[in-house]
Amino acid sequence: MSVPWLDWLPLLGEGTLITIKIALLSIAVALCLSALAGLGSTSPIIIIRIASRTYIELFRACSLLVLLFWVYFALPFVGVELSKLWAGVLAIGLNIGAYGAEIVRSAIFAVPKGQYEASLALNLTPTERTWKIIIPQAVARMIPPMSNLLIELLKSTSLVYFITLSDLTYEAMIIRNNYYSYTPYIFALLLGIYFVLSSSISITMRILERKFTAWR
Repeated sequence: MSVPWLDWLPLLGEGTLITIKIALLSIAVALCLSALAGLGSTSPIIIIRIASRTYIELFRACSLLVLLFWVYFALPFVGVELSKLWAGVLAIGLNIGAYGAEIVRSAIFAVPKGQYEASLALNLTPTERTWKIIIPQAVARMIPPMSNLLIELLKSTSLVYFITLSDLTYEAMIIRNNYYSYTPYIFALLLGIYFVLSSSISITMRILERKFTAWR
């Protein structure tokens, strides 16, 4: 039985580009929210700390699929209508950003206490202490867990299939409907593409980890 790979590749290629676009935009949103909420949860200003913790606890507790439905189907009722792409990016970014904020917070607290004491002895201002001493060391500690989180983010992009955005999973399901007898081959190819994309994230993060831990 000849498998019609060449008939599938154009659709899967288009779907892969959409998946990569969603993933990159979601990563940008998630990293921004992670940094803001993670730093905010360590702030001495109680209002900022409460706001950050509220965001983290709220969006970590939300089902990503339900959040996606809420952003895409419910927001239009209050006058906010987003495209399928931006609904997916916003939902994924909000959810993953909450988990990332905990990574940022824990990495900051993992910096040895002696580093804080040394910065005080050098008479550094709180801003200088944060950006010159604490953050560089915290970034090195947060890269490994953040790598896992970004891979989870990539896999989460498949959920946009449920709002009929033509990502990689959606295109694979279209192909399956037309070539039902080839289902095992279609999903094997789908798994392979996700593996390649996940490996790309993993390799990139390992390179960054070596770069940021060179000082050790």
